[in-house]
Amino acid sequence: MTVSHKIVGNAMQLVVCQVAEGQTIFADAGKFLWKTVNVGMQTRMSSPTSAGPSGAAGLLNKAVGVGKRVMAGETLAFQYFTASGGTGLVSLAGTLPGEVRALELDGTVGWFTEKDSLVGAEASVNFDIAFSGLRQGLRGGEGFVLERFTGVGTLFVAGAGNFIELNPAKYGGKIQVHTGCIVAFQDTIRYGIERIAALNAQAMMNAALGGNGFNMATLEGDGTVILQSMTIQSLAHAIVKHAHLGGDEKGSSGLGSLLGGFD
Repeated sequence: MTVSHKIVGNAMQLVVCQVAEGQTIFADAGKFLWKTVNVGMQTRMSSPTSAGPSGAAGLLNKAVGVGKRVMAGETLAFQYFTASGGTGLVSLAGTLPGEVRALELDGTVGWFTEKDSLVGAEASVNFDIAFSGLRQGLRGGEGFVLERFTGVGTLFVAGAGNFIELNPAKYGGKIQVHTGCIVAFQDTIRYGIERIAALNAQAMMNAALGGNGFNMATLEGDGTVILQSMTIQSLAHAIVKHAHLGGDEKGSSGLGSLLGGFD
């Protein structure tokens, strides 16, 4: 069953999900905003995939799932929301200014997402961690760990800035992407990391002054790719760069605070 929903907002979007009686959605910890009182909330260590059987096998599945999330640098638990006594509402959002996108899985094509992209999903959507390889991870920064979603149902992802939707098949079959710009891509796409140039003066200039590094992510094949227009690194850099402007009210001697009091 698809989750009825409405995406609200512009600069900082959120999604309001209409959960039918008995229907369950799960969310990444820290993405919950508000809910109606008839929607129960539970926090569990297991994902829908690792919930599995009870007993020793169930504990093993749960331990494996938690271990994967720890290695991925993710939160240890998921929050589950189930409506009872009628339809209820649950609101979720990402953690950075940007968009939220609903992806409908029909059981034929899955999705890979970068960590922290998950907002929430219907309980019928399977969650797993996919490791793209240590070498690729070291070269690509964030590409070592991806989250994979399969099954049938609605998946909500979030990213920073605005979303850009592409299909590499329309651009010769392959595109090169800044490693921090990837939000999600269908599992029909092949992901890799490649050096964009020989290690020479121009490449060092690109890395030092252009902020691109020596490597780029490559996405090949026929399928949908979702990119974000703002990277977390660029947002953090901008905040640090401008943090001193404007000063504060406790004796800052910066020019920004001196001029800030004039109307």
